[in-house]
Amino acid sequence: MIATKAKLSIAAGVLVLTTTGAAPGPQTGQSAAGDQPGFLKQYWQSPIPLQGKPPPTYSELEASLDSASCGACHSAQFDDWRTSVHSKSVGPGLLGQTPGLLANDPDTPAMCYTCHAPLAEQQELYKAGRRFQKNRRFDARLQRGGLTCAGCHVRNHRRFGPPRRDGSLEDVAPPEQLPHGGATRTAGFERAEFCVGCHQFEAGDKALNGKLLENTYSEWMNSPYGKQGVACQQCHMPDRRHLWRGIHDAEMVRSGVQIELSTNKARYEAGDQIEATLTLTNSGVGHYFPTYVTPRVVLRMELVDAGGRTIPGSAQEEYVGREVTLDLSREVFDSRIPPSGEHRLHYTRTVDLKAQVLRAEVRVLPDEFYRRFYKAKLKGRLSAGERGLLSEALQEARRSAYTLFEKRVQLSGEPSAQPRNRELTSRLE
Repeated sequence: MIATKAKLSIAAGVLVLTTTGAAPGPQTGQSAAGDQPGFLKQYWQSPIPLQGKPPPTYSELEASLDSASCGACHSAQFDDWRTSVHSKSVGPGLLGQTPGLLANDPDTPAMCYTCHAPLAEQQELYKAGRRFQKNRRFDARLQRGGLTCAGCHVRNHRRFGPPRRDGSLEDVAPPEQLPHGGATRTAGFERAEFCVGCHQFEAGDKALNGKLLENTYSEWMNSPYGKQGVACQQCHMPDRRHLWRGIHDAEMVRSGVQIELSTNKARYEAGDQIEATLTLTNSGVGHYFPTYVTPRVVLRMELVDAGGRTIPGSAQEEYVGREVTLDLSREVFDSRIPPSGEHRLHYTRTVDLKAQVLRAEVRVLPDEFYRRFYKAKLKGRLSAGERGLLSEALQEARRSAYTLFEKRVQLSGEPSAQPRNRELTSRLE
């Protein structure tokens, strides 16, 4: 885990920002709360305060903060959520870093929990004044649920949510006739600002090369989507589904980019000069592609022989992403693609007698920063438990890589039988 004075921590795949504010005031049934100035800032305290005692009329199910309890009635939302990255925000990468820090530097895990496990009940310690104390309400099982249903929808045991699908703010029956007293409905849940706390740094927070390390909301604001009012939820929660698909999901990424391969000829013979261009266009992503410092996108072209082997010296790669050093002290490069922008890999080679195919591909490594980070951490002194968890996290980071695009251009001779997908493990070592 890495932390800075700018309230940044990197734990298990999410960059987080500490935010503060006053407790939300509306009671169940007061449905205009989200339209009041400052509601979202009030709503997203860090940590989200202890819920306290549930109302005496609540059943055990209504009083539970466990997402599975919510799923008893909201099964579609629960089934989506448990496949999402939000449900996995507390994983081996975070758990493998926190034990020593809880004893020696509790401010750092507290910052990580801001977004990874925002409920006070999910945190081992609580801060009283300047000192941390043991949290007697800590629930380890709830902590492993990551960003739970309650993290977004429950405050002081009251439920909050978006307007009904018809736009109305009133429930279908009086609160006393509904489970958990119904819900306070607010348009704030449909605003891009609802996502700001975990997806945007503030002025003065950690920046490299003059750019905030986490700047997704501002990127969106300056994009065609932001200017047209197409909120984050419309792409990442279509039809209100609780999926939050992003860089880890190939189908989601393909829906936001266009990839084209062009060549100077249709067929080649030995001695011919092949000229090819692989173009990756950010055609529909509502922010930079990719937005975080964690992913890397690899554009690659190479010549291969009849057995599918790379011709030595023929491979050429370029990276799209924002790479920073592991200690967050320096930006190595920033080749991300802004909305409507493109990145082109130009390839020129002489075709030799062994070359049968030009192979072009675009590969996405969603957790490349974490792969490098966990690998470095594993070289240090760790307990057996920490080593096991970080080793698991490293394997998860490696497994998240996928091929977004692959195309073969037959150069000469008969088409060769080549494997459709190749494992690039050697490049990830």
